[in-house]
Amino acid sequence: MGSLKQEVKKKLLARSERVKCIDMHPKEPWMLCSLYSGQVHLWDYDAQNLMKSFEVVDLPVRCVKFIVRMSWFICGTDDMCCRVYNFNTMEKVKVFEAHQDYIRGVAVHDQLPYVLTSSDDMTIKLWDWSKGWQNTMIFEGHTHYVMGVVFNPKDPNTFATASLDRTVKVWNLTSTVPNFTLEGHEKGVNCVEYYRGGDKPYIISGSDDRTARVWDYQTKCCIQTLSAHNHNVSCVMFHPDLPLIVTGSEDETVKVWQMATYRLETTLDYALERVWSIGCPTGSNKLAIGCDKGTVVVKLGKERFVFSMDQNGKIILAHNSEIQQMNVKTAVDEVVDGEKILLPTKDLGTAENIPKKLEHNPNGQFIAVVSEGEYVVNTALAWRPKTFGQCMQFVWSHETGGYGVLETPQCIKIYKNFKEKKTFKTGVAAENIFGGPLLCMKADDAVHFYDWDDQERGPVRKIAASPKNVYWNENAELCCLVCDGSFFVLHFNRDAAQEALDSGEELPEDGVEDAFELVDEIDEKVRQGAWIGDCFLFTNRNQRLNYYIGGEVYTLAVLDRQMYLLGYVPKENRIFLSDKERNIVSYQLHLSVVEYQTAIVRGDLEGAQNVILPRVPENQRSKVARFLDAQGHKDMALEVSTDDEHRFELAVHLKRLDVAQEIAERANNAAKWKQLGDLSIQYCKFEQAAAALKAGEDFNGLLLLYSSTNDVAGLKDLAAIAEEKGKHNVAFMAHYLSNNVEGCVNILTTSQRVPHAAIFARSYATQQMSKVVNAWKKELASTPKIASCIADPQEYPNLFPESVQMEVAAEEDEDETEKEKAEEEEAAELEEEPKEEAEVEEPKATSPKATSPKATSPKATSPKAEPKEPEPEPEPEPEPEAEPEPEPEPEPEPEPEPEPEPEPELEPEEEPEPEAKPEPAEPEKEPEEKDELDELLDGADDDDGEEKAKDDGDGWGEDNDDW
Repeated sequence: MGSLKQEVKKKLLARSERVKCIDMHPKEPWMLCSLYSGQVHLWDYDAQNLMKSFEVVDLPVRCVKFIVRMSWFICGTDDMCCRVYNFNTMEKVKVFEAHQDYIRGVAVHDQLPYVLTSSDDMTIKLWDWSKGWQNTMIFEGHTHYVMGVVFNPKDPNTFATASLDRTVKVWNLTSTVPNFTLEGHEKGVNCVEYYRGGDKPYIISGSDDRTARVWDYQTKCCIQTLSAHNHNVSCVMFHPDLPLIVTGSEDETVKVWQMATYRLETTLDYALERVWSIGCPTGSNKLAIGCDKGTVVVKLGKERFVFSMDQNGKIILAHNSEIQQMNVKTAVDEVVDGEKILLPTKDLGTAENIPKKLEHNPNGQFIAVVSEGEYVVNTALAWRPKTFGQCMQFVWSHETGGYGVLETPQCIKIYKNFKEKKTFKTGVAAENIFGGPLLCMKADDAVHFYDWDDQERGPVRKIAASPKNVYWNENAELCCLVCDGSFFVLHFNRDAAQEALDSGEELPEDGVEDAFELVDEIDEKVRQGAWIGDCFLFTNRNQRLNYYIGGEVYTLAVLDRQMYLLGYVPKENRIFLSDKERNIVSYQLHLSVVEYQTAIVRGDLEGAQNVILPRVPENQRSKVARFLDAQGHKDMALEVSTDDEHRFELAVHLKRLDVAQEIAERANNAAKWKQLGDLSIQYCKFEQAAAALKAGEDFNGLLLLYSSTNDVAGLKDLAAIAEEKGKHNVAFMAHYLSNNVEGCVNILTTSQRVPHAAIFARSYATQQMSKVVNAWKKELASTPKIASCIADPQEYPNLFPESVQMEVAAEEDEDETEKEKAEEEEAAELEEEPKEEAEVEEPKATSPKATSPKATSPKATSPKAEPKEPEPEPEPEPEPEAEPEPEPEPEPEPEPEPEPEPEPELEPEEEPEPEAKPEPAEPEKEPEEKDELDELLDGADDDDGEEKAKDDGDGWGEDNDDW
């Protein structure tokens, strides 16, 4: 622990009435404060929150204690009564009259249901809450007010009391007579407390004589008197976790003393006037102080976890001043990543002061224990002192027995073989020093690297950085400077530095420029770090265990709490970490993996592949492959990796479609097949693309592929598969693009789109219209009126002239096709005829359709006015606009044929003559057709309607001849 003057931090300041007593909960961050105003406050000092306030009485509450196992607290008041409350429910459990005068102190037994109270009536009483708070014993012997009472934590059957009769008495629960009395104070004793550690039988007392005395209750002697206060000492205690003594006084100060030397460490004054009570929670370095004007909670020093581990797995750690040893090789159970390892602990002894640093030398034979102002070097095996001395900082050199100490900010002493070699005057105020192959000194926001043998000629290199720590790898080639928000990796050029040192010339002010070369700057906040070869292992502020190598940072594990990096044991291939409760965990990192990565970074690819790779375990190959991928060696990564996901990514990147297809077949993953199909299309391997898309069931991709390559067979196959899988959109488009209109109709019908099927059939598949219409009517069976309005082309062919015409056109197309085939055969037989005649025959086959407007337009003729016409004479260049062909003779038709869907392009919109005529022929035509349709649907047979049907049977209107 460093200087408390610099490391005391205020955590809570709560102003209130005079605080007479404080008690800390042993498990929760809770604090009870009894006030002179008659209240009891329950605080959460971590959250800085007043949880509950109890209105106890209108008189002062002078003492309060937790009864943790019952969720109670008990307090004593000036009305001579004790009150018990449940601090969770705030229920008042018990009120009983305890004494004949003010109650000054309360103590709770750790195991038995006992409570002790002390009073101004000069008695101490024992209460048993298991018997309804019965008073089972009264202790008398003091001749003045009994100010305090406390149980012995090491022997719960004994307790001590402090009285204004200037004595401290020690009692036993089985006797009303005190065991012995400690006398020595010149005035009344206000407080008493036991030492909770296991090695010292101490009691401390505070008195109105302005002193605190430390007693050995076995020898019954006063071993130390602490005299520094200017007024009555009102409260004293031994800190439960730190080797400190804390005293509070009515002089408004709290003083902290070193327990080993009884030296005053620091004085605390928060201007809250007189101090009446202090409290320290177990397992923490916090201190609570109760004063006239409120309460303050402070943090003493830093909660450090001091440890060191050698390469064989021996861990030396310090708990306060106690030194202990563990060995990872003695693990009880099998070691599992992230699981707690049970290790036996061996006590090595105690240090005179609290160690703030433990550090093994490079070969692990010696360990330095550095405390405030001094160091002791012990042998690691037998734990015997080798040497000691005064220092501010201590660092090991790279040689056995060599080290350096910062004795003062301007003086560094260098030792070799544990003997002082030289003293080096820094010339500047050094803040810190770091060891390694070079002696590193931090000063003036820069680091100065000095050679261990030659400091007078100046630093080997001066770098403008302010690191918190400096780490060197084993071969002294790489150095890591850990700063606040990042760390820098430097390459040390030993040859350039040695050449400059051997020259005998004065070194430049900033040293040798080529001595260090910046390799990387990584934005990571490092807590602890260690080198393993060329791999820098570290924990960061985000509770992650990472390692850096080759410019990349990789995460080994995510930690669930703050962990301290102990080190790496090569024989175990494991990294070991610990929390501040000394729970050890481990994570695996194979040394062969680190060696392989190191060889790759150094460019030794052949050695890495042939020598080191065979030693890498199979389950670590994927990690190695990802490292190779990050380094740009993707071909090597594809060969090394055993992870199919990674291999597929590499194969796609390297355009190795055969490897990618093999992995996709093994994984049978739709995403992989789709990716492979897209890549195959990119490289024009359409057959492989089709197979991949089909295996991945990417029907949209198949539709695009088959339609783009005009693969009719593929479209038909796709239509069948998509229809089976329920992909109706894809199936419909595949049928449509493959000219299978019947399949399109079936898709629309089966997918509950019968109206769409009817419209589609009318336009493209007239032979399917009756079937679809019947299905439509069945679908509308619940609404027969609407269903009766749908006309079936077989029942009403006059309402669907275009359907009949399309059928006729289809028959003509078939006849023309047959005729063309016959002509081609005849032309092949008559080889003597010139080719020109054969060319003239071809328009002869197509001329009926080209020259007759009635043949090309579905509305040009009525169904029965279009018989198969005789073949007209061929014309070489027909001109449709100049042909005034007469209309075919209209055959008598008993039923009219109104047009439900007149085509706008065939209407004579551009002719102005209908506008000039007096009779409104065009406007009256549409309602007449609607009336005729209604009459037809109702079964009416009107002569006027028949006459109109004769006029309009061709579908063109009265201006048909002009058109």
